[in-house]
Amino acid sequence: MIIVAPSLLSADHGHLAREIESLEAAGADWLHIDVIDGHFAPNLTFGPWIVEMARKLTRLPIDAHLMVTDPLTYGPTFARAGADYVSIHVEATVHLHRALAAIRLAGAKPGVALNPLTPLCYLEECLEYVDLVVVMGVNPGFSGQTFVPNAIRRVETAASLIANRPNANSNVPAPLIEVDGGVSESVAPFLIQAGATVLVSGAYLFRSPDYKEALARLRR
Repeated sequence: MIIVAPSLLSADHGHLAREIESLEAAGADWLHIDVIDGHFAPNLTFGPWIVEMARKLTRLPIDAHLMVTDPLTYGPTFARAGADYVSIHVEATVHLHRALAAIRLAGAKPGVALNPLTPLCYLEECLEYVDLVVVMGVNPGFSGQTFVPNAIRRVETAASLIANRPNANSNVPAPLIEVDGGVSESVAPFLIQAGATVLVSGAYLFRSPDYKEALARLRR
């Protein structure tokens, strides 16, 4: 099953409640919230309040992607605000294990995110501690960027590492592979074939006049 997670970064911020209602009615699987602090990546976006607000409006899983320089503090904060998944970047902290553990302790499923040129070897050490692997299709910061094609190969590599992880034959569920940035109907089939299970859609989806049809095109 392919999960599509609309990114609220591209939504109409003057009518977020209406947007969330429309996305749920159209069949969105998750809501994706891009959190940028202006330090780890350019741009300033949302604080924990957006998760608290969304949690009151929907039962959809909330996927918080933290592009911040202090994930050890803010990871648990967004978990307590109501996020179901909280992903942090491997470059953002020297205490990655501690930060992932703190997110899980705060009640969310932790994820690890990798920029377009972040070495995928980091995943070999992280996989037993995460429920989500986020492969960036763009450099973090802004909606509407052009997809970086090497993300397809990186998804394939991530899928191989997950399939061959030490506890692959246990009852522990395999981490999901999410692609965030530049996802459209033209690249979605290649990402799915490579092993992606979660597609984040921002500009592509919100520029469509029909959210339901745009979601269907991504899944197809």
